[in-house]
This record gives sequence, structure tokens and C-alpha cells, in this order.
Amino acid sequence: MAKKQFAVIGMGRFGSSVAKTLSGMGFDVLAIDADEQRTQEISGIVTHAVSADCTDEEALRALGIRNFDVVVVAIGEDIQSSILTTLILKDLGVPNIVVKARNELHGKVLSKIGADKVVFPERDMGARVAHHLASPNILDYIELSPDYSILDMKAPQQMIGKNLQELNIRAKFGCNVMAIRRGEEMNISPRAEDRLKPEDVLVIVGRKDNLAKLEMAYQ
Repeated sequence: MAKKQFAVIGMGRFGSSVAKTLSGMGFDVLAIDADEQRTQEISGIVTHAVSADCTDEEALRALGIRNFDVVVVAIGEDIQSSILTTLILKDLGVPNIVVKARNELHGKVLSKIGADKVVFPERDMGARVAHHLASPNILDYIELSPDYSILDMKAPQQMIGKNLQELNIRAKFGCNVMAIRRGEEMNISPRAEDRLKPEDVLVIVGRKDNLAKLEMAYQ
């Protein structure tokens, strides 16, 4: 399966956090910002970094923006630019547009003009959003420390019908399944023979690098 490609527009605190996290997970990331200094600062971390006016349709077209699987619009203070950029991306046929909103009203406008997902950085950390973008099966991602995290992972199709012993997540990835959530019920001591059903959610803890390998394996 080809790796997903991401473009992140706006290298403020939120945008750079998303770009760095996705890049650290091994994805191709194009970082775009009108400020050349910001693009230079992140150029050594992401695949490509470009200084461009994101409200210029021709500039975005020249960057081949429509070829990216997901484009994240993380423009900070300028609501007008955020809305205009989203409209241009929609018009160019970008398949999945995720936009940062400053407030509820801004979010409503973005949804109306075609944003596929609206995020509120005050509520959504950049890293959390990046993990969800990389794998829609990741429902939540919580950093416990600089090295360890917990993630809630919806059981992907490849896991359905298998038990924890067959999946052998601990041996393969060095991560531990702490619990399995099934609807309103939480099984906090899952057994090796417990088989996974559709809609099950696994609560998994591990080192960040090991969790990233697990995510990539079950995209």
C-alpha cells in the first residue's frame, strides 16, 4: 500500500506540530507557509518545505496540491485566508481537507464550504490530530511522557475474529493491550483467548516508536 502524503499549510505552533508528528511517523509531508523563515526552520524535518501564498490558486496548483491525500489548513489568525484557502483546495479537488478553526462560528463556516474535518487546537493537540489523520482507526492519542503514550485504536479489519494471542501485539510491536472497549463496556483485563469483534476499541500503551510501527502496520 502506498504511503499517504500530507500537506500542511501554516507553520505556526499547531501546524508545525502536526507536520513534525506526521514526518516522525514516516510519512511524506509538504510544509507550506508564506513566511520563509518558518519554512526554513522546518525544512530539515519534513520531506519538502515551501514558502508560498496559500490564497493564490496558481501557486497551490503548481505545488501539485491536488495529488496529496490530506491537506491540513493550519492558518493562525487570518480567518479570511483560512476560508479562501479551503475554498481553493475544494475547487482543486483535494480529497480530504482538514482545517483549524479559531472558534465555533469559524468552524461552522468551514464545514459549510466543504472542509472534511474541522479541528479546534484548544481542544485537539497537533500530535493527536496527526495520529488520527495517519490512521482513521486511531480514535485518541495521549502522551504519558516524552517516550510513552496511550492510544485508543478501533480494531481494524485485519484484527476482527482473531484473539489477542494470535495477534501477539506485545511480541510483534512491544506494546501492551491494557483494555478492550465494547460499546459501553470496558474489559480492563482482556484474556489471550478473547476474540475481537467489529467496533471493538483497543486501549494500547507503549513507547512512541513502537506505537508508530503498530499504526503503520494496521493503517
